[in-house]
Amino acid sequence: MTSREQHDRMANAIRFLSMDAVEKANSGHPGLPMGCADIATVLFTRFLKYDPKSPHWPDRDRFILSAGHGSMLLYSLLHLTGYEDMTLDQIKHFRQLGSKTAGHPEYGHATGIETTTGPLGQGLANSVGFALGERIMNAAFGNDLVDHYTYVLAGDGCLMEGVSQEAIALAGHLKLNKLIVFWDNNNISIDGPVSLADNTDQVARFQASGWNASHIDGQDPEAIAYAIEAARHSDKPTMIACKTTIGFGAPTKAGTNKAHGSPLGAEEIAGARKFFGWDYPPFEIPADILDAWRTAGKAGAKPRTDWEGRLANAEPKLKAEFERRIAGKLPSNFDAVIADYKKKLSADKPKVATRKSSEMALEVINGAVPETIGGSADLTGSNNTKTSQTKNITPDDYGQRYVHYGIREHGMAAAINGLTLHGGLIAYGGTFMCFSDYARPSMRLACLMGIRSIFVMTHDSIGLGEDGPTHQPVEHLAALRAIPNHNVFRPADAVETAECWQLALETEKTPSTLALTRQNLPTVRTEFSAKNLSSQGAYELAAASGEAAVTIFATGSEVEIALAARELLEKHGHPTRVVSVPCFELFDRQSEAYRRKTIGDAPVKMAIEAGIRQGWDHLIGIDGIFIGMSGFGASGSIEQLYPHFGITAEAAAKAAETRLHGK
Repeated sequence: MTSREQHDRMANAIRFLSMDAVEKANSGHPGLPMGCADIATVLFTRFLKYDPKSPHWPDRDRFILSAGHGSMLLYSLLHLTGYEDMTLDQIKHFRQLGSKTAGHPEYGHATGIETTTGPLGQGLANSVGFALGERIMNAAFGNDLVDHYTYVLAGDGCLMEGVSQEAIALAGHLKLNKLIVFWDNNNISIDGPVSLADNTDQVARFQASGWNASHIDGQDPEAIAYAIEAARHSDKPTMIACKTTIGFGAPTKAGTNKAHGSPLGAEEIAGARKFFGWDYPPFEIPADILDAWRTAGKAGAKPRTDWEGRLANAEPKLKAEFERRIAGKLPSNFDAVIADYKKKLSADKPKVATRKSSEMALEVINGAVPETIGGSADLTGSNNTKTSQTKNITPDDYGQRYVHYGIREHGMAAAINGLTLHGGLIAYGGTFMCFSDYARPSMRLACLMGIRSIFVMTHDSIGLGEDGPTHQPVEHLAALRAIPNHNVFRPADAVETAECWQLALETEKTPSTLALTRQNLPTVRTEFSAKNLSSQGAYELAAASGEAAVTIFATGSEVEIALAARELLEKHGHPTRVVSVPCFELFDRQSEAYRRKTIGDAPVKMAIEAGIRQGWDHLIGIDGIFIGMSGFGASGSIEQLYPHFGITAEAAAKAAETRLHGK
C-alpha cells in the first residue's frame, strides 16, 4: 500500500465514523468531517505533538475545532488516536443525553477537548489567548519546558462572525507566529452558498491583519503538509485557506448545504461507501487502519517523556514554580498577604472609587502572584487594571504581564478564556460595565466551561454621570447575575474589593466579574476581620439598635446610602439594620439557616441598588421596597442624577417610614 493509499484510508475512517454517528443520532453535521478529514489526518499523524495517554501534558500542541458543529471530526480523532475515554460506545451515542460526545465540543466532557466551541468564532478567538499564553509561559520558563503550537480549524461562519476580526487583528499585532489556522474553505453555509451573504477575500483580509495567508488544495495531503511546515517557520501567525468540498464523497449532497446540518440518509451513505470503496458496516474500522491511527497516537509518548525528563532536571525552584502554576494553585503566602492588606485598609480608611480600590488590591496581588496577566480594552486609565508589576507585552517582549487589547471587548474576553485554559496563568481584563454586552458571549462560555476567567467592569451605574445613558449600565448587573456559574461581585469599599479579588483568585471553577465604581466611596468596613466576610455573599454590616423594624440590603456605592438611611430611621425611632450584599451567588450557596438569619424578619425589607430591581425579590420579597432604577439613565453630574432618580438616603428613609406607618 502506498503512503497516499494509507493516508486515504485513515482519512476515510474519520469520514465514516462521522457519517455513521450522525446518521445513528439522526442529528448533526456530517459535511465538515467529510471535507476536512485530510487536513486532520495530516495534522494528527505528521505534525501535532500530543499523547492520548497523558492528555493534559502541559507542553502538548493545542488543537481547537472552532467550527464546533463539525464535532464528530474531533470525536473521531480522539477515538482513533487512543484517548481512553472516547470509546466506540461514546461515538455511537453521539448527541445523546449523558454522553461525552455532545452536539458541540464541551471542555471537561472528554479529554482532548481544549475549549468549548460551537458559537462560531469563539474557538478562533480563544486561540489567540492559547498562543499568547504559550509565549508568556515560554518567556518565564524557557524552551525546555514550553515550546508548542496552537492549531485551529475554522469555517466560513467563524470568519464571518465579527469576533474573528478582533481576534486576528490582535494576533497579527502581537506576531503570534506559533498560531496556525486552517480555514475550511468550502463556500457553503446553512442557507446555501457563502456568496449569498459574503464575498470577502479572506486571504487578503488576514494578510492585512499581519498574518501569512495562502490558498491550498485542502484535500491534497502533501499540499497540506507543505503549508504546515512553512507556517512553522514563519515569524507571523498563519492562515491556510484549504479548498475543500463539504460532504466530500456523498453522491448528490457533496458541495451543497444539504451536507451541512442534517444526516445524509442511508442511500447517500451507501453511495459514499461505494465512492470510497469502504466495504465495512457502520462503526467498523478495519484493524490495519485502527492500528495505524493508534500508532500515530503513540508517537507522542517519546516527546512527552523527554519533556518530563527536562522538567525533572530543571532547577528546583523553577520546577516547583512551574508545577505550582500549572496546577492552578496560588502562592502559599497569599492569604497572609491579603490579611495584612485588609488590616492596613481598616486602619487607613481610604475614600476612593472601587475601581481605584481594585487597582490598590491588584498592586498587592500582582506583587504576590506572578502569574496574573492584566489588560484592558483601551480603557487602562479608567479601569485601573495596570500596576507597577504589569508592563506591556509586545511582539518583542512576551515576558511582561499587561495586554493592550485595543477596543475589542469580545476578542479580549475570548482571549482571557484562552489564556486561562492554556494553564499556568490567571488572566483578567477590563472595560466599562455597559460594554459587558460586547464581551458577554465569551463570559457566558467561561461560565459554561467552569474556568477562572476574571472580568473587571468599571463605571458600574448612573454614578458615572455625564457620559449619559449610553454608558450607564442599569440592566447589566441583573443580566450578568442571570448567567449560571458566575460570581458577580459589587464591593462597597476598599476592604470588600480586596476580599472580592481574593475570592475571584481562589475560585478555580467559576469565573468572576467585579463591578466597580467611578465615584469615591468611604471605607465602611472600619474594623478588621480576619474572615473574608464577602465570601458569605451577604452579611450584616450595621446592626439595629433594637428589634429591627427595617432591614436595608445594598451593594457597592449604595451601601453608603443605606447606612445614611439607617441613621435617619434610627433617629426617628425605627431600629434599622444594614446588610451588605457583595455577591448574590455566594449568598445563595450559604446554609438555609445563615440565609434566613441574614435576611431576618423585619417587617420592612428594602434594597438599594442603582440598577433595575430584577433579582432582588428573593431577598426582599415581592412586597419589599426597591430604591433604584426602572428605566435608562440620563446625562448629568452624579450629584444631580442620584436625587433625580430618587436614590438617596432621604428617599429611602421616607419610603420605609411610609410603609411602617401604613402598617
